[in-house]
Amino acid sequence: MAQLIHILLPSFLRRVMRAYEAKAIIRDSGADLSRIGRSRNWRLSANREQLTALIHELEQTDEPSWRWVLTKLKESRGQLTQKELVNLVSRNPGISVKELVSLASCTIGEARAAIDIYEWQDD
Repeated sequence: MAQLIHILLPSFLRRVMRAYEAKAIIRDSGADLSRIGRSRNWRLSANREQLTALIHELEQTDEPSWRWVLTKLKESRGQLTQKELVNLVSRNPGISVKELVSLASCTIGEARAAIDIYEWQDD
């Protein structure tokens, strides 16, 4: 089972416009968004794959108030390992280098290496 990453989102509802839509996108990704006690702070719990999918989905929108959520998600996700990049390519075999760089926030060299590893593996 993948390790969960917990991200604190202080004053989530006050900072985000169209909060119901943002919460729906988060929950559709499989991540868990919950309020911390009776405070106005929220906690997002997700694994790295869910965070990657969530980042990709939120970047497709044009809501400027969601940018701080994207920044927090990218900081918390960290860099993907080579194995995780290859797994990402195996789930999306037609992905281009540019798309992989954008989706995984990796370098062009890392993206090319992951695609090469995937294409040359023995199935």
